Amino acid sequence: MEQKRVLNVGIDLGTSRSVIACDNGVRTFVSSYVGFPKDAVSKKMFGKRKVVFGDEALHNRLAVELHRPFDKGRLKYTDSPDANPAQNEREKSVARMLLKHLVDLATEEEQERAEDLIIRGVIGAPALASMKNKKTLLDIAGGVLHDAMIVSEPFAVAYGLNLFSSALIIDIGAGTVDLCRMAGTMPTEKDQITTMKAGDYIDHVFLELIQKKYSEANFTVSMIKRFKEENAFVSEHGERVSIELPVHGKPVNHDVTEELKQACQSIVPEIVAGIKTLIADFDPEFQRGLKRNVILAGGGSQIVGLRKELEAYMKEILGYGRVIVVEEPLYGGANGALRLAKDMPDEYWDEVTSKGK
Repeated sequence: MEQKRVLNVGIDLGTSRSVIACDNGVRTFVSSYVGFPKDAVSKKMFGKRKVVFGDEALHNRLAVELHRPFDKGRLKYTDSPDANPAQNEREKSVARMLLKHLVDLATEEEQERAEDLIIRGVIGAPALASMKNKKTLLDIAGGVLHDAMIVSEPFAVAYGLNLFSSALIIDIGAGTVDLCRMAGTMPTEKDQITTMKAGDYIDHVFLELIQKKYSEANFTVSMIKRFKEENAFVSEHGERVSIELPVHGKPVNHDVTEELKQACQSIVPEIVAGIKTLIADFDPEFQRGLKRNVILAGGGSQIVGLRKELEAYMKEILGYGRVIVVEEPLYGGANGALRLAKDMPDEYWDEVTSKGK
């Protein structure tokens, strides 16, 4: 009897992007959008495909019923499934399609012998995701992964960097900012904080500020989001930035330097408050270690000037602080989740499998 092959994967199902890293060497990501062609014309445009994913779905959003299944770091309608049972089941189905697409991208070379392949994975979730949200993620993984476990996203980042103690991880995503202090053990609820002012919140603030300043300009949230991702900053000094927006159909350059800076700074106060809380109630003998090892991860870590901004706040309220930005913000969580999956002994996965039956 031929022995089954095992493929370990680490997955970050994000509000904006979903990322996978595998021990076959494949790493890839897809924007967290799923689209269903609206009619016969759009189906023909997509080669009669019934579903499209990622940037293709987003760029063709006028031709599809567009879904973004994750919001604020969790599946939509998860907190009130009884009030919205049909929508909840629909979004679970869409999220499962997205996960399957992500796994299929990573296992294209394995398809010829797919029946011999066991895929087991660790999925990163927001730091304080409720038990209901974690169960939903496991439900979504059912039928796609043979075995799955859920861990805190910032913990996955820390695990991938070998930061098991004296570190404070700040993972800035689109839906949430997750903070987690590492003290040599598995982090508890007391060691973690989640705030909802993250990348999507910056988009919201930026859009409102532009609408107020340039009322005649015509633009969409996706235009604002794309511009923010390319130009985000919080530093005091730098070049002026402008965005080309149509006014009565004619493209016009608009200076949005102050608006973009203000929008990016809008998430800083809650991050600083979280840092202060996690450090101030920590063992006083080990507080300095946390202050010296604050790690920025996630897409939001790329905001120009954010590292120095946080260090300045920490110096003011805590006397000292050193912030480091991870080298691979997009893959940090998935890399750590993969490493955790590989480090888990076979008997642990056997236990997970037996509990799932």
